[in-house]
Amino acid sequence: MRRPIRLLIADDHAVVREGLRMFLEEEDDIDVVGEVSDGEQAVELASTLEPDVVMLDLMMPKLDGLGALRRMKEAGIASRILVLTTFVDDQQVRDAVQAGAIGYLLKDVSKRDLLAAIRAAADGRPTLHPEAQHRLMRQVASPPRASPLDVLTDRERDVLRLIASGKSNKAIAAALFLSVGTVKGYVSAILAKLNVSDRTQAALFAVEHGLGKD
Repeated sequence: MRRPIRLLIADDHAVVREGLRMFLEEEDDIDVVGEVSDGEQAVELASTLEPDVVMLDLMMPKLDGLGALRRMKEAGIASRILVLTTFVDDQQVRDAVQAGAIGYLLKDVSKRDLLAAIRAAADGRPTLHPEAQHRLMRQVASPPRASPLDVLTDRERDVLRLIASGKSNKAIAAALFLSVGTVKGYVSAILAKLNVSDRTQAALFAVEHGLGKD
């Protein structure tokens, strides 16, 4: 009989971790060996526990999911990485797959499909949410042109995306689990890199260059 799949959950929301653990523990072939709330902990426990699968959110404090994924691969951690996140855009999907994720799912996934993806990941088989698959295939068919937004880091793009949606610094800080001071620092860096004078121009720049658009 095959031993249970050893799974590490990395998500910054306690209620999400608790909900995942609750229904995953009902499965005889899945053993939740740990939970973490930020990217740095994810890398550390993945190295220590050596789980078969790490279920990784992209939006986490200290080190985001993409950064954690890259560090795991650079460190030679053999765990299969299954992204489970709320947001999806072309760059996120491409970056996650290029960094070594074996799956990319959104949190609207059904329990049945999530279980299937975990089992597939443990067997080395990829799983992509239909929307992620669509975006990845679209990029393969039409490779993206260089964008002025490429000068931004992933976290700066996250902040700019929220600026473009009309969020205040306080709201951005809450959404990304950062301090308001840290958000202000990101905003200043964004304005300087994009050579715009204020957040309104930054928002317009983001919209003009398709940030967050389908």
